[in-house]
Amino acid sequence: MFAANPRHGAKCLHLWKWKRHVCALHGPPSGQRRPAGTLWGSRCLLQTFHPMNSSRVVPYSSKKERIDMSEYDVDYIRNFSIIAHVDHGKSTLADRLLEITGCIPKAASNKQVLDKLQVERERGITVKAQTASLFYTYEGKKYLLNLIDTPGHVDFSYEVSRSLSACQGVLLVVDANEGIQAQTVANFFLAFEAQLSIIPVINKIDLKNADPERVEKQIEKMFDIPASDCIRISAKLGTNVEKVLQEVVRRLPPPRVEKGSPLKALLFDSTFDHYRGVIASIALCGGDVCRGNKIVSAHSGKCYEVHEVGILTPGEVPAEKLYAGQVGYLIAGMKDVQEAQIGDTLYLLKQPVDPLPGFKPAKPMVFAGMFPVDQSEYSNLKSALEKLTLNDSSVSVSRDSSAALGAGWRLGFLGLLHMEVFNQRLEQEYNASVIMTSPTVPYRAVEYGEQEITIVNPSEFPDKSVVKEYLEPMILGTIISPDEYLGKIMSLCQTRRAEQKSFLYIDEHRIMMKYLFPLNEVVVDFYDHLKSFSSGYASFDYEDAGYQPADLVKMDILLNGRPVEELVTIAHKEKAYAVGKAICERLRDAIPRQLFEIAVQASIGSKIIARET
Repeated sequence: MFAANPRHGAKCLHLWKWKRHVCALHGPPSGQRRPAGTLWGSRCLLQTFHPMNSSRVVPYSSKKERIDMSEYDVDYIRNFSIIAHVDHGKSTLADRLLEITGCIPKAASNKQVLDKLQVERERGITVKAQTASLFYTYEGKKYLLNLIDTPGHVDFSYEVSRSLSACQGVLLVVDANEGIQAQTVANFFLAFEAQLSIIPVINKIDLKNADPERVEKQIEKMFDIPASDCIRISAKLGTNVEKVLQEVVRRLPPPRVEKGSPLKALLFDSTFDHYRGVIASIALCGGDVCRGNKIVSAHSGKCYEVHEVGILTPGEVPAEKLYAGQVGYLIAGMKDVQEAQIGDTLYLLKQPVDPLPGFKPAKPMVFAGMFPVDQSEYSNLKSALEKLTLNDSSVSVSRDSSAALGAGWRLGFLGLLHMEVFNQRLEQEYNASVIMTSPTVPYRAVEYGEQEITIVNPSEFPDKSVVKEYLEPMILGTIISPDEYLGKIMSLCQTRRAEQKSFLYIDEHRIMMKYLFPLNEVVVDFYDHLKSFSSGYASFDYEDAGYQPADLVKMDILLNGRPVEELVTIAHKEKAYAVGKAICERLRDAIPRQLFEIAVQASIGSKIIARET
């Protein structure tokens, strides 16, 4: 049949070998015996490739195995998150839970399975919350456990607060060696305010310096949770991890849902796929959803047809239907990035419901200008920005332009690490190279007509003659450290214009201090200095504390007498000279040498305060 073309012969030989192997695995159809001495694969090959049998060939992609979710009643569902300070072992614990429940095979290579982004694996931190559904049998009953692994760094606390909205309980992981850290305290209060059940888990008990008794006392003193409620585990070795699953089933409540009500789904996260559009992560608070349903977005009022629903285990597994109380994903042909608003409520067409409260919008703390290296890349960078801000809705974007750098954007981030990670993801995922301006914080000014304006771009800072007073953003910072570094840390805080609010010993050797900081003093290098002064033992977390009046000045940087808009800085009057001198010295080292002198000057108004040549 194939001998006419010698090239086809080689190809068919390859197909024949492959088909023989597959058919030998499957064996003859049920009810037929294989004749002695014959190879089932060859007969199967002729049957398959005969022109009369071409209708039997089934395309692989359309026959995805769909699972039935109806057997998991709401009483057998548990939705929970893992929260902790950075590097306390959340992702490692998630790996062990996935292994125990059979979602992934046990292997030495299972490290940070849920950290799918390249930037997460390179830095060893979780940046994006990830969901996985686990099937677990306990005392003869089958349970569906929906796990959300969250980031630990303060810059990604918005991801944590979003994830908690889809949960009824949390595992609060604490390192047996390090004890309670600043972000542990912050995450505990996020879960406490959301009225979630909290199970404390003490991790890394296999370490040489581990002291679980001391950590239990800290948890009892700080959070008023009895030491007997703590579970001691080693996520790396898998010690006692099975008990964590048992306690999740026993201690956490099932989701509260309205039985018999129409569909009401919370959209708590989303990702963008180039071929399928927006993949939305949803938590069903009522009703059910299946392929072919017409759904409406409460935010935009647009109607969509559902193409696919399913669960993440942690890969996508399509399901026939999702029911109330379950967490899964939904693809409904949302092509535009703006259509999937985080916190949106989805409901069935002609069955409207009251929208869920959604989320408080994220408050950007740090602003920076972003410009394409080459203006011809502007449209490519624009589409990359839109897709990445869908994955990270806490970034605020507004258009900006500059005389030197051309058209670009002004982006708002939750912190400096958030800015670095966003920039790195642009490079890795979208191959975009950009110029970032130095980070600034949002100031406010009260004009004489009592009107308050917000200043995001330093070059738009108004003159003192038209302004009654300037206001700068403040934060309430929490520092936890061993007491031997107390003197160094207090002197560091004083140089940053901080005001002490409270001081507390959480055990014999560890202290917790709260300070009111101007955000501008903390945002660039405070964390690095704190780590070096405390030999890496201190931890830092902060929350927004409104605005306070301040004596601020606008500092221009002049090159050969001409001001450079991109280098404009806003500084406190007391520190203006030191800041100006430091910028001039750095520019002197950075600008390539010329055959003539270039004067680098810092000026406030018409007064020159620093100069380098």
